[in-house]
Amino acid sequence: MTPEQLIALDQQYVWHPYASMDNPPPSYPVVGASGVRLTLANGQELIDGMASWWCAVHGYNHPHLNEAMKLQISDMSHVMFGGITHEPAVTLANRLVDLTPAGLDKVFFSDSGSVAVEVAIKMALQYWHSKTQANKNRMLTIRNGYHGDTFGAMAVCDPINGMHTLFASVLPQHHFVDAPPMGFDRPLIDGDLAELEDKMCKYQNEIAALILEPIVQGAGGMRFYSPEWLKGAADLCKQYNILLIADEIATGFGRSGALFACDHAQVKPDIMCLGKAITGGTMSFAATLTTAEIATSISRGEASCFMHGPTFMANPLACAVANASLDLLERSDWKSQVNGLNKGLNILLQPAKALPYVEDVRVLGAIGVIEVTQAVDLGIIQKMFVEEGIWVRPFGKLVYVMPPYVMSPQDLALLCSGMLSVLERYFRQHHATS
Repeated sequence: MTPEQLIALDQQYVWHPYASMDNPPPSYPVVGASGVRLTLANGQELIDGMASWWCAVHGYNHPHLNEAMKLQISDMSHVMFGGITHEPAVTLANRLVDLTPAGLDKVFFSDSGSVAVEVAIKMALQYWHSKTQANKNRMLTIRNGYHGDTFGAMAVCDPINGMHTLFASVLPQHHFVDAPPMGFDRPLIDGDLAELEDKMCKYQNEIAALILEPIVQGAGGMRFYSPEWLKGAADLCKQYNILLIADEIATGFGRSGALFACDHAQVKPDIMCLGKAITGGTMSFAATLTTAEIATSISRGEASCFMHGPTFMANPLACAVANASLDLLERSDWKSQVNGLNKGLNILLQPAKALPYVEDVRVLGAIGVIEVTQAVDLGIIQKMFVEEGIWVRPFGKLVYVMPPYVMSPQDLALLCSGMLSVLERYFRQHHATS
C-alpha cells in the first residue's frame, strides 16, 4: 500500500479522536518509531515532542521493554483475573504500593486512564454507601480539569471548556469551584481556598470526594498551580470528612519533576489514578490505588465486594511491561533526565516570551507550554510542524511539548527551535491574510 492509498483508506474508514468524518483532517502515516523519532511512510523522520500523548517516557522500541513483552507473550498474553492471579500483576501491585504515597495499599487494575477514574469515583461512592452514608454521592472538583471521556469522567471535567457540553443534560451533576491560582511557586494567600472551603462546608453531607489533577491541569489548560494550594485542599478534605482522589494519569512517574505530583506537597490521597506512562507507552493500562480502610469498608458493605471487573483487568502482558518500565525509571535516574529537560525547556523556550502573539511561557518538570493569544488552526499548523521535522500537537491556544525523558539536549534544541520557527511563520502568515 502506498502512503497515498493508506491515507485515502484512512480518511474513508477510520474515525480519529476529536476529528470529523465529514471533512477528515489529514493524518500522517507512521511506519516505525525508535528512540525519540517517528518515521513516516514517505521516509521522513520527526522528533516527537508529545511522547505519544505523554506516555512514551523511555522513547520508542526500547530493548528492555520489548524483551519483557517477548518473554511474557511466550508464557501467556492474557488470562482472566477473576479467580486467577499471576506473578506480573502481584509484583507490579507490590511495586506501585512501595512507590506511591504512604497509605495507598490496595491496587485495582484496569485498561485505560478514563476507566481508572471511573473506578475511583465508584470506589468513593461505594465506600460511603458501605458507611451508611449513601447521601454522599456527589463529587467536588475544580474547573479547568480533565479526567477522561467516559461518562463518569466527563461529569467531573470542566463543564464549560471541557469538550463535553454536548452531554451536559445527561451527565451526573457535581459541584465545581474555580481552578487554583496559576503559579507553581505562588505563595498561598488569604482567600485562595475560600470558595473550596465554602463549598465543602455547605455540601459536606453530600460530597463523597474531591477529585483533581494535582499540580498540573493537563488537557483542560496546561495550568500549573502551587503545592501549598494542594496541601490546603487536602487538609480541608480531612476537616470536612471528604475523600481526596488524585488523578495522576498525566503526572505520574516523574513528568512534573516529582515521581508523583502529590509528592510536591507531601499529600497522601485516599485514592490515586495512574495510567499513560505506566507501561512506558507500549500499551493501554491503568491502575487505581486506595487505602486499606476504604477497601475493607467496601468489602464489608452491602455488596461484599467492589462492583467492577474489566475483562482485560491485570493483563499479564501489560503488567510485565509495566514492571519493565519501572525498572528503567529506577535504573536510568529519571530525576536527572527530567531535570535536564526542565533546564533545556526553560532556556530554549525563553525567547518566546518576547513575541507579540505569546501570552505566557511556562515550564514545570518535563512540560513546556507556549500559550498564544488566539487559538491556532490545527490543520494548518500541524502541517507546518511536520515540514519542520517535529511532531507537536497543539490544542486551542496551547502549543506545548512533553518529550520522552530520553531526549538528548541536541534533539530538544531542534524541537524547541522548530516550535519557535513555526509559530513565527504561522502568525506572520495569519496576520498577513487576516
